[in-house]
Amino acid sequence: MIKNPMADEMRRFKGTDEKNPFEAMSERFDRAAQLLGLDPDLYAVMRVPSREIKVYIPVRMDSGHIEVFEGFRVQHNFARGPAKGGIRYAPDVTLDEVKALSAWMTWKCAVVNVPFGGGKGGIICNPHQMSIGELERLTRRYTAELIDFIGPDKDVPAPDMNTNEQTMAWIMDTYSMHARHTVTAVVTGKPVPIGGSLGRREATGRGLMFTVNEAIKRFNLTPEQTSVVVQGSGNVGGLGASLMHEYGYKITAISDINGGIYNKNGLDIPEVLSYLQMNKTLEGYKEADTVSNSEILELECDVLAPCATENQITSENAERLNCKILAEGANGPTTPKADQILHDKGVFVIPDILANAGGVTVSYFEWVQDRMGYFWSEDVVNQRLEEKMVASFNELSHFAQLHNVDSRTAAYMLAIDRVAYDTRMRGIYA
Repeated sequence: MIKNPMADEMRRFKGTDEKNPFEAMSERFDRAAQLLGLDPDLYAVMRVPSREIKVYIPVRMDSGHIEVFEGFRVQHNFARGPAKGGIRYAPDVTLDEVKALSAWMTWKCAVVNVPFGGGKGGIICNPHQMSIGELERLTRRYTAELIDFIGPDKDVPAPDMNTNEQTMAWIMDTYSMHARHTVTAVVTGKPVPIGGSLGRREATGRGLMFTVNEAIKRFNLTPEQTSVVVQGSGNVGGLGASLMHEYGYKITAISDINGGIYNKNGLDIPEVLSYLQMNKTLEGYKEADTVSNSEILELECDVLAPCATENQITSENAERLNCKILAEGANGPTTPKADQILHDKGVFVIPDILANAGGVTVSYFEWVQDRMGYFWSEDVVNQRLEEKMVASFNELSHFAQLHNVDSRTAAYMLAIDRVAYDTRMRGIYA
């Protein structure tokens, strides 16, 4: 048993808030570290972030008055390379959430074996109530505040909730103006003409499909025999559903922020997404029944893919899930208390730190292409993504079998083992 003050502190909070993302990440880290017999000194180093940055961002609004926003950037680990992770804009962003997401990025990068550590950023704001000009000024000032802490060899941001290619272009331009030359590799998820990678937009959904392709083999299913329910219709859920539909899967349900639609015979996903784009909602779609966002999780299916946000599957609803495979397209959709319930039900979980790692994998490809100034075709990007995701799935499965643990625990153990090796070999500079 590992004993140190940090573990004692963690146990003091364990179980107090099932939906606290940092507590959820820490609880899973603790379990995997103990099963690995991780050295207590390495445990103490790896369990906490390397750096937490809080900034206050004054922005002149369109009305002429100054509003001050609060922003964060957490850099969790640098043992394997620069920090890597998205920036989200939302009114409910918290430091605990950003800390958890930065740690998840460390484990995610390690699971798919790309040479990055974890980072994450966020700004407390409501982007839907801000003009393009206000968002640009907010983004540029946030970048300027972090200018000494980010860069191609330090920390490479990317899009996340409510940020996009345009946001990344503003960050790249602001950083480049300070550097006095164009630095495309400072961010990923950029528009293709200014250093973005082909295939990046679809990468998370495509990576999710590749892991599902491997998981259904455990149940002797083919795509044509497999029914899929997708919670979410954005960059992960919508694109993932579209790609799986094209591959032959039967998508029986999908949802947006307001609710979902269900047709047991399967949905015409291109038509559904076209309807959503035109109407900005799935409400009123006539070729399906209406379901709520909570009900959609309990529909009978072979694969359930929560692709929306954290804490969708908890101890309150896990028993009612009716799927064979849970493919976690979102970050942290399942709480630790729900894990045990799903394990007892025999649900096979493709954990988030593998299932949605397609995005960071192609972000790594983008960073590599920017660094060498030579860009690959989309076919090459997709082929290399598939190789990476399939290899990672098989390595995780082998690790789970070797240690006789569930897939989520195996994912954490594999990731921690890799980061621990690099930390041990590099040593602690003091």
